[in-house]
Amino acid sequence: MEIVELLASPIHRFEGRPADGPAPAPDGELVPEVRIRAGLGIVGDRYFNHAAHRDASITIIARESLPDGAGLAQARRNILVAGLRFGERTLDDLVGSTLTLDSGDGPIRLAVRRRANPCAWMDVSIGAGAFKALRGRGGVRCVPLDDGILRVGPVFASIEAAVSVP
Repeated sequence: MEIVELLASPIHRFEGRPADGPAPAPDGELVPEVRIRAGLGIVGDRYFNHAAHRDASITIIARESLPDGAGLAQARRNILVAGLRFGERTLDDLVGSTLTLDSGDGPIRLAVRRRANPCAWMDVSIGAGAFKALRGRGGVRCVPLDDGILRVGPVFASIEAAVSVP
């Protein structure tokens, strides 16, 4: 299992109508590590400490869900993982669970709250048909339960029953 990419973008690139195209990507939104704050999200990300997103401030998607050549810059999720399976369960099946990721700096628990449903922008950013193809495979939205750091590279992952968040 590995963390393939990490994204901490200070701006929303997908605003308005998809036909108008996304805003340009800021320099440095793909990063080698992210600092996570419990209940708040990824430091420097557009959803960090935003009341409307506290229940889903971190998004994760599986590389296996994306077509070749697509990554976080196109999918607009925060964490791209590969090889994350628990028996027959994939990342998108983990809603209601607590996912723990440890890339070497200590474990970070993430309460998996709901699926990250794709939007029409996926047909623009990834390619025609991506919006439909990503239904049920668009990743998950999580609340961080711990402070810590995640890095690109090998990761230990585990799941457990849901932990209630105050």
